[in-house]
Amino acid sequence: MAKAELSLSEGSNNSLVISLTGDWLLNSNLPGLETVFSRLSQVPKPKSVAFESDSLGEWNTGLVKALIAIVQNARTNSVEIDDSGLPNGAQRLVSMAFAVEERQGARRVFERKKFLEQVGESVMAGLAGGRELLAFTGELVLSCGRFLRGKATFQRSNVTQYIQEAGIEALPIVSLICFLIGMIFAFVGVIQLESFGAGIYTADLVAVAMVREMSAIMTGIIMAGRTGAAYAAQIGTMKVNEEIDALTTLGMHPIDFMVTPRVFALILMMPLLTVYASLMGIMGGALVGLSMLDVTLQQYVAQTLSAVHLNSLFGGLFKSIVYGILIALVGCQQGMACGNSAMAVGQCTTKAVVMGIVLIVASASILTVIYINLGI
Repeated sequence: MAKAELSLSEGSNNSLVISLTGDWLLNSNLPGLETVFSRLSQVPKPKSVAFESDSLGEWNTGLVKALIAIVQNARTNSVEIDDSGLPNGAQRLVSMAFAVEERQGARRVFERKKFLEQVGESVMAGLAGGRELLAFTGELVLSCGRFLRGKATFQRSNVTQYIQEAGIEALPIVSLICFLIGMIFAFVGVIQLESFGAGIYTADLVAVAMVREMSAIMTGIIMAGRTGAAYAAQIGTMKVNEEIDALTTLGMHPIDFMVTPRVFALILMMPLLTVYASLMGIMGGALVGLSMLDVTLQQYVAQTLSAVHLNSLFGGLFKSIVYGILIALVGCQQGMACGNSAMAVGQCTTKAVVMGIVLIVASASILTVIYINLGI
C-alpha cells in the first residue's frame, strides 16, 4: 500500500493546486490538512483551489472526509473550488455532501457548563422528579382505594403471579444473602466478645441485628434490585409497545390494572420475606457460633430467645412494609415515566434500583431515630 501524501503548488490565475498521491484509506496514516487550511487563510488568498489526482491510488471514505473538510474551509474563506481534477466517484460524493445546505441551529453544540450551573440543573431535575413521584403517589392512593372497594379493573390471576414472583421466587437469593450476613455478624461477634469472656452474647448480637435491622434492610435492597427493577422494565416495555395506550383506549385505568396489584403483592410479601430472612440470618450465626464457641445448641437457642423481644420483631416488620411500599412505588413510577425507546427502558430500570436503595437507606435512618426516641 502506497503512503498517502499531499502537496501544494501554485497554479495559473492565482490558484492553489492540491496534489494527492498514494492510497487514501480510512484506517491508514493520512496526512494532516493544516498546511492547506493555513494557505487558504493567508493574505493574499488564492482565487481558487484545484486538485491533481493522477498519482492517486486506492481511496475510500478517508479521501472523501479530507475533501469535504477542504471544501468547507475554502467556502469559509470565500475561495472557489475546481473539482474537475478529482475522480468521478469522489466528485459525486462531495457534491452530495453539499447538495442540501445545513439548517441553522441543526448542529449539536457541546458546551462545557459551569459547576454551579450543573449543580442547579441537578437540583431542578431532582425537584421535578420529586414532584412526579408525589403526583404518582396521589394517583396510587386513589387507585388503592378503588382496589379495596372492589371497583378497580384488574386480573385476579395477575395478583397471584405477582405474589409468586415477589415471594416464593425470591427465597433462594434471600436465603443465601441473609445466611451469609448472619455468619459475618457471628464471626465478628465471636472475635470481639470472646476476648472478654462474653462469647455467648454473640447470639444476642446476631438475633437483635437481624430481627431489628439487617433482615429488613437486606431484603429491601435485594427486592429493589430484583423486583423493583423488574416492575420498571415490565411497565416501561409495555409503554414502549403502546400497550398502556391500548389499555386507556379500552377504558381501563393503567394504574389500576398494572401498578396497584404489583404494589399490594410486594407489600404482602415483604414482611414474610423479612421473617424468613431473620430466621436464615440467625441460623447462619448459630452455625458460626456453635463451631467457634464452647456452647451447646440449647444454650445458644435460649440466649437467642431471651434477646429477641416483640418490639424488635414488630419494629423490623414495620420497616419491611415501608421498604416494600417504597420499592414498588419507585419501580412502577419509573416504568410509567419511561420514554419510547429501548434505551429509555434501561435508564428507567437503573433509576428505579438507585432510587429504591437510596430511599431504603434514608427511611431506615429516619425510622431508627424515631424508634430510639420512642424507646422501641
